[in-house]
Amino acid sequence: MKKSPSILVQLVHLHGPMKGEIQEFPEGLISIGRLSSCTLRFPADMTNISRKHAEIRREGNQFKLTDFSANGTFLNGKRVKESFLKDGDVLEIAEGGPKVSFLTRVTEAAAEYDTNRSYQETPRERSEDIPPADGNCLESPRLPKIGSIDEAQPVAAVVADIHAPKAKVPLIIQFGPTIRSYKELPITIGKNPKCDFVLSHPAILDHHAQILFGQNQYWIKDLSGRNLVLLNNRSIEFQAPLNLDDHISLSPQGPVFCFLGQGRLAEVAQPSPAAPPGQEEKEHPGKDTGASREKASRNFWSKLKKP
Repeated sequence: MKKSPSILVQLVHLHGPMKGEIQEFPEGLISIGRLSSCTLRFPADMTNISRKHAEIRREGNQFKLTDFSANGTFLNGKRVKESFLKDGDVLEIAEGGPKVSFLTRVTEAAAEYDTNRSYQETPRERSEDIPPADGNCLESPRLPKIGSIDEAQPVAAVVADIHAPKAKVPLIIQFGPTIRSYKELPITIGKNPKCDFVLSHPAILDHHAQILFGQNQYWIKDLSGRNLVLLNNRSIEFQAPLNLDDHISLSPQGPVFCFLGQGRLAEVAQPSPAAPPGQEEKEHPGKDTGASREKASRNFWSKLKKP
């Protein structure tokens, strides 16, 4: 009998008291509300959210949203009582309330890539566990996490152009309050209006970077010609494969994304500039500062890495 895959639910907080955080839930049931027993608990003073507001329950390999509240739960802007969820859906907890993006990640019994059905990426520890597909690809070493290495040091192994053709694989990008979904790669990122993903950011060039798929994995390519794209805080001279939990800085000034696997990129909150000695900003309960979001994000990812 085939074993059911283990599926993690990832909720990316786009708006609300936990904005910028990414939470993972291995349970088959996620309860949402203000009760202390809720899996996803919101502050008691957010009275527009019911004590038991909604739940997300696994049914087979699908996840069903059910609303129990007085003020409603909205799915992609539409109020619903019950609905099955798909990757990239945006949930609004009560009108004008917190917003989260729904994503899933298969952690075992994942399927092979097949263009005739939905793609599920086989989990990999790191790229050094995968032998090169041909002589055009150098083995990629283990890359340390963001903030732990010298920013000036380039990625040790630079991968040659794989000339990836168009591939019908999914890509979901969460940036601020927006979610962009693509069904085919490659896509181009830049400031130019003709780019697939347009970013109005002072550090982004007209044609800045590209996300592509080849040799059964996702890749990031630097189109800037200036080594502006950083992977885990190291510059890439041309392109490099993406692995689970990799951090991609499109420039030293950001924006920064985390690769969640299965073609999903979520923006990572960046720390606020350091204050002069003696003038450090004090964090207050409930205050949404860049430093507090970054601290919460770092704590979250470090907990995931513990055995």
